[in-house]
Amino acid sequence: MISFIIFALAMVLSLALGTVVRRYAPVMGTVVPPQPDRWHNRATPTMGGIAIAVATFLAFAVATTQIQILATVITWGSVLSAAFSMFFVGVLDDRLKLSPLAKLVASLIVGAFLVFVLTQNNAVGLPAGYILISIVWFAGVCHAFNLLDNMDGLAVGVALIAAAFFLWLQWGLLDQGLILLLLSLAGALLGFLYWNRSRAKLFMGDCGSLFIGAILGGISLIPVLDAGTTFSIQPIFAVLILVVPLFDTGFVLVLRRLAGRAATRGGTDHVSHRLVSLGFSERSAVRILYLLGIIGGLTAWGLMTVSGDTMLPVVALFTVLVGLLGLYLARVPAYDAGDFNALQQSSFAPFLKDLTFRWHAGEVLLDLVLISACYYFAYWLRFEDEALLEFLPSFGESLPVVLGVKLASLYSSGLYRRSWETFGLRDIAAVLRGVGLGSVLSVLTVAYLYRFERFSRGVFVLDALLLTVAVIATRASFRAMNLIASSRSKRSQRVLIYGAGAFGQLLVREMRANQHWRMNPVAFIDDDPAKLHRWIVGVPVYGGLDKLESTMRNHDIDQVILSTPEIKSNTEQKIHEISKNIDRPVRRLYMEIK
Repeated sequence: MISFIIFALAMVLSLALGTVVRRYAPVMGTVVPPQPDRWHNRATPTMGGIAIAVATFLAFAVATTQIQILATVITWGSVLSAAFSMFFVGVLDDRLKLSPLAKLVASLIVGAFLVFVLTQNNAVGLPAGYILISIVWFAGVCHAFNLLDNMDGLAVGVALIAAAFFLWLQWGLLDQGLILLLLSLAGALLGFLYWNRSRAKLFMGDCGSLFIGAILGGISLIPVLDAGTTFSIQPIFAVLILVVPLFDTGFVLVLRRLAGRAATRGGTDHVSHRLVSLGFSERSAVRILYLLGIIGGLTAWGLMTVSGDTMLPVVALFTVLVGLLGLYLARVPAYDAGDFNALQQSSFAPFLKDLTFRWHAGEVLLDLVLISACYYFAYWLRFEDEALLEFLPSFGESLPVVLGVKLASLYSSGLYRRSWETFGLRDIAAVLRGVGLGSVLSVLTVAYLYRFERFSRGVFVLDALLLTVAVIATRASFRAMNLIASSRSKRSQRVLIYGAGAFGQLLVREMRANQHWRMNPVAFIDDDPAKLHRWIVGVPVYGGLDKLESTMRNHDIDQVILSTPEIKSNTEQKIHEISKNIDRPVRRLYMEIK
């Protein structure tokens, strides 16, 4: 009951204090004018982080009067002190515009003192490198949330999701003081989300993002440093729960470096911005990243609940998912054409070009992960408990052989000469050839080397099925993302295509492949009764000419395209009349080879 009261108190305080900050922001001169690298078109009050920090502290102070937590004051006191130290750094930045170097140095200093305090009671001495990584981790999480605060409601919502998962998964590993601090922060974030959601009435500023990052970064270090070993699985939990800010930060820093831009140079090149450039609304982009954070948290839950060895392939597949999303979004234009001069003129540019585009090293590395994960997961599906322990050593012994055989088979199938952008049925045949040949050769090789002792044919059958699905899913991912982006885009015009024949199907494919067309095919009209109520290349056929007007009205069609030259003149005239009545343009596809 006390936990709910603390959470609710922090939420109400944050909501109320947000009103105060908004009212006095113009007096204090803390109003952000519209800027090219900010996604708002009106002056907006900032430094709402004051509401978050004060609400968190007051709710936590009330909690300390109800629950005795003085025994652990060193732990929660050090985290709270680090958070307010970063809060004051953020206040100085919001008011005086500190240099990025100054903020980085400050975060490293605060992180060093925090790690020093947290490691004083550690009976097992930690290596210096481990302590150094912990300091850098704290600073990195602080700045990751600072960078993530680039769209309305994004950083606050992601931090709320992360705090919720830390509470859920680390409840038994954190002392009561830290639990109450997390509850207070979560309540304050939920209250502030009212002001910060789209369209934001109040920004939290650097004081808010650095405060949030310091608490989450500091608390994420506690189980890691308490584990007393450099081989703890706790760091993986923290990375999974904080996947969104870490992914966004790494994505931006790498691409800015490749583009020859300063890492500290702001811009609309974050993950959220590129999702909007694809055609998603700002709210949809934020929700997608919320979902990614939830998936990361659930993966961490699975890693904690199920055996760690069992879940590692799932973690590997989640890493592949995030990597594919990053590769896809990296292709979305965000810089001027001249921004990549530094990369193009560098001495290693030809090597990178060959490595990436000629040798397809990225695809090979991806398949290494997929083959290993699917082969392991097949063992996990086939055996349980003692049987799994008995047969699992054969996995490690045979993995190098299986990897070599299957990579050779995938290469010989021609898979690495296929484009992900146009992946289709003919490419699936190459996958089936490669996986099938690799599975057969794996069985024969294992039978020859190990006489099939402590091996199971069922494992190889499951492995073949899993690998087929995994390879097809990764290769088709870019086309799937194109389809989702085009169908969900708020900027694309909704198109009705008259004629579901070969030319109409070609139009649909081109609209989905060429996003710069800004066209979303949502309906076919065709006079052939055999096509009625069928789905052709993923687009439904709603009927013939008699259904044209109702389809245009019911599905909010923006324009009609005539895809076939076989339309009769009187039919075409009728189409123009119907479209003119509801003020919709009619266009025609012309194809000619000279």
